[in-house]
Amino acid sequence: MDLFNQELPFSMELSFNKLLEKYEVNARGNDLLLADRAKKILEVQKGCPELRAGFTDLSLLKKYKHEIELILQDSFTPILEDNEIKIATVPFDNVVFHSSSRFKKIMAEAGKDFNFELRSTRMEDMYILACSYILADQYGIDLQFKSPLFFDIPDANGMVKNYRVMYNADFMELASTDTSREISDEDIAELLDSFDNIDLWKKHFPPNSWQAKGFIIANMFDVTLENSISELKTGLLSQRIDGDFFIDKFEEIFQAIFNIHDLKAGFIRYDKESNQFERDFGENIPSFLLKDKLSEQCKTSLCKCSYDKLILNHECFAISDVDKHYVLAPEEPEFKILKEQGIKSAILAPIVDNNELLGVLELVSKRKRELNSINANKLKDVMPYLVAATVRSKEEYHNKIEAIIQHECTSIHDSVYWRFEQEAKRFLKDSSIGNQTSFQEIVFNDVYPLYGQIDIKDSSKARNESIRKDLMIQLSLVEQIFQAAFKINPLPIYEELLFRIRPYLLSLNNTLHTDTEQNILDLLHEELHPFIRHMEAKGGELADQISSYFFQIDEKTGAIYDHRKNYDITVTKINKRLASIIDKQQKNAQKMYPHYFERYKTDGVEHNMYIGESITREESFNELYLYNLRLWQLQVMCEMENAHYNLLPELPVRLDVASLLLVYNAPLSIRFRMDEKQFDVDGTYNARYEILKKRLDKAYVKDTKKRLTEKGKIAIVYSQKKDEREYMRYIKFLQSKHFLSQQVEVVELEGLQGVSGLKAIKVEVLYRRKDSDKALYTYDDLIQALKN
Repeated sequence: MDLFNQELPFSMELSFNKLLEKYEVNARGNDLLLADRAKKILEVQKGCPELRAGFTDLSLLKKYKHEIELILQDSFTPILEDNEIKIATVPFDNVVFHSSSRFKKIMAEAGKDFNFELRSTRMEDMYILACSYILADQYGIDLQFKSPLFFDIPDANGMVKNYRVMYNADFMELASTDTSREISDEDIAELLDSFDNIDLWKKHFPPNSWQAKGFIIANMFDVTLENSISELKTGLLSQRIDGDFFIDKFEEIFQAIFNIHDLKAGFIRYDKESNQFERDFGENIPSFLLKDKLSEQCKTSLCKCSYDKLILNHECFAISDVDKHYVLAPEEPEFKILKEQGIKSAILAPIVDNNELLGVLELVSKRKRELNSINANKLKDVMPYLVAATVRSKEEYHNKIEAIIQHECTSIHDSVYWRFEQEAKRFLKDSSIGNQTSFQEIVFNDVYPLYGQIDIKDSSKARNESIRKDLMIQLSLVEQIFQAAFKINPLPIYEELLFRIRPYLLSLNNTLHTDTEQNILDLLHEELHPFIRHMEAKGGELADQISSYFFQIDEKTGAIYDHRKNYDITVTKINKRLASIIDKQQKNAQKMYPHYFERYKTDGVEHNMYIGESITREESFNELYLYNLRLWQLQVMCEMENAHYNLLPELPVRLDVASLLLVYNAPLSIRFRMDEKQFDVDGTYNARYEILKKRLDKAYVKDTKKRLTEKGKIAIVYSQKKDEREYMRYIKFLQSKHFLSQQVEVVELEGLQGVSGLKAIKVEVLYRRKDSDKALYTYDDLIQALKN
């Protein structure tokens, strides 16, 4: 077997000539002891001329093993070989022909299958490094190409240890050959600007164009701790503490820092307002103090001693022997929960920024005394970076919360976000150069509006009816209590209160007037309940009856909340189902062509859409996209109608819906109202559109008492004949797809305040039952089918 499997600018021979030359100097010296030893070594070498002349045949290493050991004995002092990690090798090769005892032990623990190679070193870099050695040795040009080199070697436990290598090349010699090229100043300048151009380096330093002889001695130093701290710093500075980084690298790094191969790490946030620990939600980071809990009060998670240290004094708390502490104080929470998890020693380290506790780092071991107050001091070097990462993590956590609030409450739609971002950049730019500025209003001109709603029919009547029923039940129960009380103790005040209750019961038999609810609640809370509470406190025969009454009362409202609750649940379910349909379909619609979209949940769901070139920023808008969005809107309304009527059997209260679309052909401008945090039409002329939206659901068909909106049908309101023709095409298409029935009528609308000449197409929806995609129903058919 010969040296070198890789391409280099020089050919290499293993030689001890340079070392032997030093011994020749020593042999002529005045130090008799050194001279005598040098002569003996030179005598040993005489019988092995290859050791001086140089060789590439590695079998000679075995042949001259004894002689080589004698020659290298002074370089590998036997007294230090159990401590020093030292090897004799050749440059750019993994051949180790002599080593210290400690190195041999390290390699034995690594295992037979371990491949002894430098960390992440490219062949191209090795070639350029070899070229830089030639420049330094032959031309006196030091390129400072001396980046640290490392070996990563696993120990007996499989934990990877990091060793930095320091090479001693004193025993190397270099000579040119017939193929060596002379290097000019211009060549050097070109090379200095072309580090990554390997072809250029090979042009000036062709492979094997130089001759190298000798060997090198490499000293290795265990830098696992320093390297781990460096890795931790890099990782924490480049990202916050998230689940992937924590699980993949965090534990591994701390295992190296503490030299504990199975050390486990955890982390918990500290919430100052509630004085509790919280799991790092969504980051999959474990906690040994919380175990399976999401959060817990600090005072119930910690004993007084650890609470004072961590929470009050912000000091590290180490438990070197969990079992011992548990025996002494089994009631203390942290000792108990750590013992339950088989933990024998632990360090709880507070992460503090500006005297504010952010969280706690948890390090645990399965063996006692491995973690203690002494090695806890290793955290001092990395704590600033842990703090920085935790601060960043906390900021991102709050940003997430703000994003959720913005999305759920005051979201800015993605289609127009670019314009807000553009204005914010302008605002920051002007502010940064000292200009007085304000955030200007956002306006989009020449956009086409689309409006639709699917409204819960007679929702006000249903709400009032549920309130009326609950009030009747409550007053009846109160009446029964005072009747029973009067029988037991016929006090005139009881009779007077009964007299005042009965008129309200009579009025509730018919309808609920505007002020009736509040008057009844005032009577109950201010006059009737104090008497009932008094009777309850006395106990006696009425105790169970009164207890049953108050059990039915809602704590927040002080009233029975049964029928109203069913109504509220029904409205919530309808709104949630309808909103989920249009939100889901909106994602597809945005892919067709970007447009502004917003929807509101009231007693039903209504939505606004605006489409136009000013929103997209591109000169790509065509009315084709408007027509496409109108067809999409009509189809989604059919889907929402189906979703509602399939939901009917699940609803506590039977509530119907009616759908409405408004067709508005004239483009308009919309402006974002900063005070209301929403878009609105801009200008007096465009206000007509908003008036239409607000009044349409109250519109009547001309010369009739029939409302425009009707359950089981979609009403499409328009003002121009071309709108009618357009939507008739859409209806015909959706009839062919079995979304709509053949029942279509065109009606005129009674004039609205400030608006006249409106017409509407009313078309019947076809419904599909959940369990049968093939069966198609009209509204009446579906209701009959659902009853069956």
